[in-house]
Amino acid sequence: MLETLKTPGDTSWFTHDRFGLFIHWGLYAMPSRHEWLRSINQINNEDYEKYFKYFDPDLYDPRQWAQAAADAGMKYFVITTKHHEGFCLWDTKQTDYKATNTPAGRDLLRPMIEAFREKGIRVGLYHSLLDWHHPQYVIDAQNHPLRNHPDRLKLNAQRDQQKYADYLHAQTQELLSQYGQIDILWYDFSFPNEDGTGKGHKDWRSPELVKLIRKLQPNVILNDRLDLPAEPPTWDVKTPEQLQPRTWPRVNGKPVVWEACQTFSTHNGSWGYHRDDQSWRSVEQLVQTLIDCVSKGGNLLLNVGPTARGEFDARSLDRLAGIGRWMKYHNRSIYGCTQAPPEFITPQDCRLTYNPERKRLYIHLFVWPYKHIHLEGNAFAERLAYAQLLNDGSEIAMGVDAWQQKHLEGREKLITLNMPQVKPDVAVPVIELILK
Repeated sequence: MLETLKTPGDTSWFTHDRFGLFIHWGLYAMPSRHEWLRSINQINNEDYEKYFKYFDPDLYDPRQWAQAAADAGMKYFVITTKHHEGFCLWDTKQTDYKATNTPAGRDLLRPMIEAFREKGIRVGLYHSLLDWHHPQYVIDAQNHPLRNHPDRLKLNAQRDQQKYADYLHAQTQELLSQYGQIDILWYDFSFPNEDGTGKGHKDWRSPELVKLIRKLQPNVILNDRLDLPAEPPTWDVKTPEQLQPRTWPRVNGKPVVWEACQTFSTHNGSWGYHRDDQSWRSVEQLVQTLIDCVSKGGNLLLNVGPTARGEFDARSLDRLAGIGRWMKYHNRSIYGCTQAPPEFITPQDCRLTYNPERKRLYIHLFVWPYKHIHLEGNAFAERLAYAQLLNDGSEIAMGVDAWQQKHLEGREKLITLNMPQVKPDVAVPVIELILK
């Protein structure tokens, strides 16, 4: 098996569980157009204040969120404690810009963490490095809502980025010391431009921040967005966003622990609740995305943007339920699985996952075959003992067929799986191969 880059955090459970829930929730759920609304529309603090004034998620019940995630087969979750807008879901002592000072009137983070833990789901915290509300955060020319303000330079003369870094570190201290064991810490994001106009590790004091994190939570999994090098290892997981890598990602030639983060929708990249977005992926597409990640040794972190009243909307619940129906019968092709050994040749229109402990290989059929699936090479010929559909455990007849051999260019070591004529009623059929 591949030897991945060694990192300080405990990723052993992470590379087993494979599937998590991302939750983007904040004031941006109210305008319900995009979590980057403040930046896109260049909204100042005063005009954005109406969302803080009226934020009242009266239907919020995190037990329902946790149940939906558990039913979908998700094993961990990551919640936005603070997004780029600067609004905080917990009762932080560092600012008044927090949920306890809105009509919500309470810490929204603690009951969420408790609800997910009750379902056996591990806890991850997302925390934005950006903060468009904080008075000491220097106004950059790339992302900040005030980037085109005529007095931007004068405003910046009154700001001290290092005082903001103090604030960032103090909030990290709170989050890692007040909520028990935290399994994942997900920072977002650095943008160190060559001309010096962006923000990177100096602006966050990233080396110092990592020392604080490792001191408070030695086993926490840290993502790769603090603008720090991979070696010596300072982060634990690489996080490609809104894309699927073609192969297992590598750093300095070594495979890394990785996780793709994806939204339900395909159109505008919104992570927060977007009322009018109709470009939602189907259950089949989402299941295929999860499979594709695992087939390349990675995880999937799939996002939900709750509404301003505190619920997962019907579209989110429909997709999660559909994934859960598939996971009920096929989760053993996901949990504990990884990329198949290279000697196993992937059949056409399929993905392979492999459980090295159980010595099981899984063929995920993205396209249902006409009659047969052909397994080529010595690895299948020498090690394949039994084949069955995973959804119902029904046998798939297999063998070396002379007629097939003749019409497939006489290739040797070819095993033919004789498939049912009717595709099973599941999002993505899976064949389980038991190896010798």
